[in-house]
Amino acid sequence: MTQRFFDLADDVYIPHRWHLDTPIDSQGQRVHDWDFKRGTPVHVEGRLKIPIEIAGRPLDFTEAGIRIPVVHVKVASMLAERARGDVQLIPADIEGQPDQYLVLVATRLIRCIDEKASRILLWTHEDGEPDRVGQYRDVRDMRIDRAKVGSAKVFRPEGWEVALIVSEEIKDALERMGATGTRFTEV
Repeated sequence: MTQRFFDLADDVYIPHRWHLDTPIDSQGQRVHDWDFKRGTPVHVEGRLKIPIEIAGRPLDFTEAGIRIPVVHVKVASMLAERARGDVQLIPADIEGQPDQYLVLVATRLIRCIDEKASRILLWTHEDGEPDRVGQYRDVRDMRIDRAKVGSAKVFRPEGWEVALIVSEEIKDALERMGATGTRFTEV
C-alpha cells in the first residue's frame, strides 16, 4: 500500500479560537517567519515568547505569525517519538497560558512536487522580480511524487516551503489524540 501524505495547516474556521502573533526571541525581537520554514534546523537562544493576537480557545496546533507551527506539548511528544529525525521542537511561552507549547520546525526539505499533477504558476520576467524568475509563484492542488519522499514523516516541499507535509501515520496519530486546530489536505 502506498503511503499517503497531507498538507497540515491551521484550521482558522474554528469558532472562538485564539490567534497567535509572531514569536519574540530572548532579545525582545520578532523572529523572522521565513527562518522557521526553510526545512532546516533553527538556532534560537533562550525561550521564545508568543503574544496572543486575538484571545480565545487554545488549540493543540496553531500557526503563529505567518505559518509558524506551534504545538501543545502532547503533540510535540508524539512528534518527537514518531518523527524524531524530521522535527526540531523549540520551547515557547504563550502569554497567560500555563500549558507547555513548542514551535515545530520541519528539518527536512524535499524536492518532491509533482509539477505535472499540480497547478503551478512560475515567476516570470514580466512580474518585475528578476531574482525569482522560474521559481514557484503559486502552487495549487499540490501533488507530490511519493517516491522522492523516502522515510520522511514531516517535511517541507522544496520550492514551496509554506506547506508543512505530514505522513498518514502522523495525521492518524493527531486525529486519534483529538488534536485541535488541525486541517489536512491530501497531497
